[in-house]
Order: sequence, then C-alpha cells, then structure tokens
Amino acid sequence: MTKKIFLAVFLTALTASLSGIILTAVVSGDTSLKSLNIIVVIAAVLTLLILMTAFLTARNIVRPIRNIDPRRPRSRKAYKELSPILDSLKKQNGRVNRYIAELTDSREQLSLITENMKEGIVIADPKTIVLSCNTAAYRLMCAEPMSEGQSIYALSNDEPFRRCIQDAMGGRRSDIIVRTEQGDRRVIASPASISDALNGIVVFIMDVTEEQALEKMRREFTANVSHELKTPLTAIYGISDMLANGMVKHEDVASFGENIRSEADRLITLIEDIVALSKLDENDLPRQDEEVDLYELAGEVINRLSKAAADRNIVSKLIGDHVTITGNRTVLDEIIYNLCDNAVKYNRDGGSFVVRVSHIPMKAIITVTDTGIGIPDEHIDRIFERFYRVDKSRSRKINGTGLGLSIVKHGVSYHNGTVRAVSSENGTVFIVELPCLKQADSVVSAT
Repeated sequence: MTKKIFLAVFLTALTASLSGIILTAVVSGDTSLKSLNIIVVIAAVLTLLILMTAFLTARNIVRPIRNIDPRRPRSRKAYKELSPILDSLKKQNGRVNRYIAELTDSREQLSLITENMKEGIVIADPKTIVLSCNTAAYRLMCAEPMSEGQSIYALSNDEPFRRCIQDAMGGRRSDIIVRTEQGDRRVIASPASISDALNGIVVFIMDVTEEQALEKMRREFTANVSHELKTPLTAIYGISDMLANGMVKHEDVASFGENIRSEADRLITLIEDIVALSKLDENDLPRQDEEVDLYELAGEVINRLSKAAADRNIVSKLIGDHVTITGNRTVLDEIIYNLCDNAVKYNRDGGSFVVRVSHIPMKAIITVTDTGIGIPDEHIDRIFERFYRVDKSRSRKINGTGLGLSIVKHGVSYHNGTVRAVSSENGTVFIVELPCLKQADSVVSAT
C-alpha cells in the first residue's frame, strides 16, 4: 500500500512540475540549447524534491494505518474515514474472541470429563492416527501413554483388537472382548461418518472382568441347577415307573415309597434353598428385624441336629456369651444351621464340633470349629460359590444341595457382616462377624 501511495504522489507531482516547466518555456519562446539545459537541470532537481516529498507523504499517510492493532482496532490516530471499517473489525474480533473462549471451555470441559471416566475413549482419524485418548484407555489396555501422531494400534497388538479397528474403518460397528494381563476388556469401535464419508472412528474400552466372571458363574449355576434337579427327578420317575408297571414285589413297595419320599425331600430342599438364595441376592426379604440372642439361637440349631450328630457319634458343644444383635431371625437361623449342618456332614465319625458365640466392641462373633476332613488351600476362596464342591465324588454321597455356604455368605452380607474360613487337615473353622447391640454373661454348655 505504501508503494502505491508513493507512486501516485510522485507521478502526480512530477507531471504537474514538468507541465509547468514546459509551459513556461513555450510562453517565453526561448528554445535555445542553453535554455534546454537549464530546464533539464531544474526538472532533475524538482524530480528529486518530488521524490523525497512523495516518500515522506506516503509514509505519513500509511503510518496511522500500520499502527492499527487488529486486536484493538479503535485508535485516536486512525483516520475518521476508517471508522466504519474499524468498528466492524472490533465487532468481528468480539465474536471471534467469544467463539474461541467457548471452544476453549468446551475442550477443557470435555477433557475434564474424559479424564475422570473409568472407561477408555479414543478418537482416531481415517488413517488410524489418534486425535484424542484419555488416561483410562491405555491404562485398561495395559499400554504405555500415547504420544501425538501415534497409531491406535499402539494400544494393543492382539488380533481381535486389530480386527475390531479394521471393521470400524470399514464402516461397521464392532464389539469384542480383549483379554489383558489385568482382566477382560470390552472394546466397542464405531465409525464416524458424514454423507457416507468416513471421518474417523470412536473407540470405547470398558473393564468387564467382573461381568465376565458373573456370566461364567451364571452358566455354571444353570448347569448345576439342571443337574441337581435332574438327579432326584430321574430317581422319582424311575421308581414310579416300576411301581406303575407292577415290577416291584409287594413287600418292597414300602421301601420304594421311602426312596421316592427321600428324593422328593431332597428336591424340595433344593428348591427352598434356591428360593432363599434368590431372595437374599435381590435383597427381597422383608425387613422384619428383631433382637436375637445368638447364643440361644445356636442352642436351638444344635438341638435340631442332635439326631444327625448322634447317628455318627459326633459330639457338639456350645460355649460363649449371650450376644444380642438386631436382625432377621430366619436368616440368622439359616446361617448357623448351615454351618453346623456342614460340621456334621463333613466330619469324621466319632468327631466333634464346637460353636462359640463371643463378642468384641460393636461386633458379635460366631465361630464353628469341627474335626472334619478339612478344605485344601486352593479351594478355600471358592467354597462360598453356589454348588461349588471340593470333592465332587464324596459330596454326591452326602445329602445336600451345595448351596449351604452360599446362603451363609449372602445371609451374613444381608446383616452387613463378614464370613471367612480357616482349614487344616485337623478340621475347619468358620468365623462370622456381625454388628451387635449388647451381650450378657458368659455361659458354657455342652450337648
């Protein structure tokens, strides 16, 4: 702009000066060589002066325009003629600044949200270059933090993961399970398309280790329930068929009938345990809490099991304190009954078991110790699972549903307590801790 103004001023002044000189010469009528030389000299001097004047004038004209700050376009030294342009520029700057502030806030908010997500989220362009990746993504995939410009394949080299990304790049949503050192991960990759043109992909990564474990337990539970229901039903059906076809001697009818009743009792017990466990699972039991003396309740349970214990010469003993807690009496009865029932079933003939009811500040403790066959260390952590059996061949010979300890665990959880087991070759100890209200004097009793 400076050059254009300078050239315009220079040419205008030069033209005017030369025209004046020529006009003066023509009017005076002096066209001698000497006069022409003088005219040339004067023209050269004037040209030089005009050149300098044009340069200074152009610089002075442009300086106020150059001094305008685009960020603060309003200036006292600016030309009034530029005011409409400057006002418009100022308004435009205001809008741009607001847009930038909004974009910055949105980006910071998005970054804050994604960084505090437990799930991983990755955004990649059509060339699989990562545009955005939160910390959870590479943490869940057990990968190193990603730097700018890396490919999304840096998260994992597993074939299922690569195939999932390739499907998304091909315009198809993909959902897979990837197994890592720290557990199972669900990877969902979706294409981001506009007008059928792929603009990139969005990948979500979630920890589904617990979900997969629960799914495995569900499948095992279904299989075990089917087996446990099928066994007594098969026996009942077989015996009934023999009776219906007259294949049983008259003197054996009573024995066969007893077998049917025994299998029916086993079936009913299994169904009752499943229903009880289902209610505990869903926390569907009515809250009919009352004050329960655990010592007295344990005594009632031992009396109910006295015949089963006597049949195998097993001695039972109840010791400890009268400890009172607030809870569901039926559920507490199930807890103590199943622990004592196991102490009888899995004990040695002529063995013994001891139930101790004690307390520490704000906690009631129920301990059931037996002299049974014990539980190997590798099975201790799983004995509270539904239908889990340490020795399946032996457990099938023992009348039971395989749900007792699972009911114990859920019943204890229902009362906000804890249960654990300690075992050795000399027997097993189950320890239940429950919140308590008060306790009375110590009592020692044996049965």
